[in-house]
Amino acid sequence: MKKVHFVGIGGIGLSALAKYLKQEGYEITGSDVKASKITAGLEEMGIPVRIPHDPACITDQDLVVFSAVIKPDNIELARAREKGMTIMPRREALLFILKNRRVFSVCGAHGKSTTSAMLASMVEGSLVIGAESKQYGSNMYYKEGNNVIFEADESDASFLNSNPYIAIVTNAEPEHMEYYNYDYDRFYGAYRHFLESAKIRVINAEDPFLSTLTELEADRLYPSRDISGIETVMCDGEPFTSFVLKDLGRFEVWGIGAHMALDASLAILASLHEMDVETAREKLKNYKGIKKRFDLLTKHENFALIDDYGHHPTEIKATLESATQYAALIGLKKVTAIWQPHKYSRTIDNLQSFVNCFEGVDQLVILPVWRAGEKEVFIDFEKEFARYSPLFPPRVYRKDDSIEIFPCEANQHIFDEGLVISFGAGDITYQLRGAM
Repeated sequence: MKKVHFVGIGGIGLSALAKYLKQEGYEITGSDVKASKITAGLEEMGIPVRIPHDPACITDQDLVVFSAVIKPDNIELARAREKGMTIMPRREALLFILKNRRVFSVCGAHGKSTTSAMLASMVEGSLVIGAESKQYGSNMYYKEGNNVIFEADESDASFLNSNPYIAIVTNAEPEHMEYYNYDYDRFYGAYRHFLESAKIRVINAEDPFLSTLTELEADRLYPSRDISGIETVMCDGEPFTSFVLKDLGRFEVWGIGAHMALDASLAILASLHEMDVETAREKLKNYKGIKKRFDLLTKHENFALIDDYGHHPTEIKATLESATQYAALIGLKKVTAIWQPHKYSRTIDNLQSFVNCFEGVDQLVILPVWRAGEKEVFIDFEKEFARYSPLFPPRVYRKDDSIEIFPCEANQHIFDEGLVISFGAGDITYQLRGAM
């Protein structure tokens, strides 16, 4: 099987797999609905990408892989079925992509991209994640050999197909419950099976579910007991978190907040199965952050703009705490949050938590829900978030070192002072970066 076509190749997760197989010697083609920086990067690697979807793409490939957002009636999948080709969703394709690999598989509702990238800064191996590592400038870094650091996805249970050698679980907070038909036994059972399938397990044992898995042999991390002395230090204008892990001494990692210390500690414990602690301590300093995770887009004396992928209330709350701390460190007194809700189902399932997670912001801006293919559902944001007196523009605009919003024709708002941080997994990142 040497020719593989990816339908929906412009997605951050599918593009990483396409790049990985390209480096493994496969002949890769792909398609998507529109061009993007990701598709442009794929073509620079020598991967032809057809825009938009076109049945003519389907020629003599051995396998057609499609992303979760692709509908069954997609014209390329229809052509592939006519030709009797092998067709697989991404989750099933993982079985052959990661077969016979020594996989460091990282999953959890929050922090899996960050933990994966931290681990890749220490462990020698390829990196395949659903985000762009600033250290490598890509969502895929290829290294000859069997080791693969892989960001595993629980949203469709595809982490069960990741062939974990080491399984790292940051947390098991219920998320994507629509896939599991809101069956908590099924959801937690998937996590249990994922851990049981690995030779080595590293878990955050203060997670309510993971704490119950006492029968599993695992490196258990109890953050309140095992992580201490958390401090923020500035180095050349960049924020770092310094912390003490168990009896292993002090470590430093790029970023701010207790959640960064937690993610780094899980990565360290996994890396110690490969190297000594002093090597891990030094290599962790190679981690440079992830694009769209506390991503500082601009900063000057009176203004800072941060783009963050957080789209769950737990993520937003933790990141806002870091943003408030960072604002104080650089002398900014006002914090504005711009939130683009991601999916109606997630927003409704966690509505009260979303209301509470913005506590403490000086100004809240709420953009229209990023539907992600879902049908529109009415949510009374004005009523639910009334305590914040939020603004409701249709979008935001980046203009040099400021953000402009237009709630209505006669009421323009310009944010050019204080710290502005955005949250969302939709197109808000492009709005803030001034490119669509």
